[in-house]
Amino acid sequence: MAHLRRRLDFPVSKRSTKRSIKIADHKTSVSLEKEFWDCLREIAVERDVSVGALVAAMDANRQHANLSSAIRIFVIQFYRDQLR
Repeated sequence: MAHLRRRLDFPVSKRSTKRSIKIADHKTSVSLEKEFWDCLREIAVERDVSVGALVAAMDANRQHANLSSAIRIFVIQFYRDQLR
């Protein structure tokens, strides 16, 4: 059980940051940890789109009830795909 209590070897934000994003001509708030916002910006730059456009595309295609969760899953899947 001691191995389950080990601390992570990298710093992780304990608080999420809420930002407004325009989707389909209306603003919505999204709460994500700083690390996910940073990754989302990196992905947007790589794809030459704005973060808002990237999130709007995710929103249009998501199967998850929560937009923040859909974004987290997208970011994880993006980096997993890069490892393959």
